[in-house]
Amino acid sequence: MKEEMEEAMRMVRSSGQIVPTAKYCVTGATGYIGSWLVEALLQRGCTVHATVRDPEKSLHLLSLWKGGDQLRFFRADLHEEGSFEEAVKGCDGVFHVAASMQFNVNEKENIENFVQTNIIDPAIEGTVNLLKSCLKSNSVKRVVFTSSISTITAKDSNGKWKPIVDESCQIQTDTVWNTQPSGWVYALSKLLTEEAAFKFAKENGIDLVSVITSTVAGPFFTANVPSSVKVLLSSLTGETENYKILSAVNARMGSIALVHIEDICNAHIFLMEHAKAEGRYICSTQSCTLSNLAALVSKEYSNPTTQRKSQKYDKVPTEISSKKIKDLGFSYKHSLEEIVHQTIMCCLDYGYLPSV
Repeated sequence: MKEEMEEAMRMVRSSGQIVPTAKYCVTGATGYIGSWLVEALLQRGCTVHATVRDPEKSLHLLSLWKGGDQLRFFRADLHEEGSFEEAVKGCDGVFHVAASMQFNVNEKENIENFVQTNIIDPAIEGTVNLLKSCLKSNSVKRVVFTSSISTITAKDSNGKWKPIVDESCQIQTDTVWNTQPSGWVYALSKLLTEEAAFKFAKENGIDLVSVITSTVAGPFFTANVPSSVKVLLSSLTGETENYKILSAVNARMGSIALVHIEDICNAHIFLMEHAKAEGRYICSTQSCTLSNLAALVSKEYSNPTTQRKSQKYDKVPTEISSKKIKDLGFSYKHSLEEIVHQTIMCCLDYGYLPSV
């Protein structure tokens, strides 16, 4: 796995321009996006305040990040009011990446009450607590919130496909509560937390921008295989629960939208630093139908060393548009084929997939 990690780091270090004076806080620094984002910021010359719930879980990342004086760790928990005050103090901006990755629950009785009380309410309260700390800092100029494509739907109120999906195409909370599709807990938590964050930001004059991530994949250097990678490869691994989530996404969106981990981190930084950024931004490199994705994954895994050729995919029923962020000047580096290839190579090296 060492070679794949080094390649992942090299990719991060090759991007972006140095901004030596900026100081940023990253919540959820040991997660998939958080760990990449910390490294990307360090390589740009930024000072990074990385927050973690359990400092011991970050030890394996220290030798990879090599942040020196640029990097400081802070123990912080979204469930503890005020625990982020030291971490955000003196920071120019905050990347709020931390979130629960619980997709479903096994409760049989009073499930709605259980989800509301144990998952949604703590997520909202934790985010508001963080925003309160940002207000108190008197230094934070912008907060970038990591949202999810799970808050978006490609179908209209009559169940018909919309020709283009943009940031306004949010799912209805009543629909999620009533249908409870696979992955519904995560979707509802993200949606309601994002809504609460924008409400608080508007009422208190906080500059908040939201990044709507599609399925994130590519190399990783977290201690465990990221959930999004497991979902992406579920057609290959046969993991039932993850495949249910992938199928639910395809049913709601008409396709699977993907983005490379390097591109999504660059998008976070781009939106943090762009003066005209505001509101919500979908980040999706490309999407393809579930059947085409399964075929591409199987082809790549069965012949991981063969020369890859460009491939045309069946037309998806609706376009998942990244026009808003592209209009600001952002561009993606990695193609769909590269995302799948690099994900599989990293999983082979990690041992998540057996060698072929």
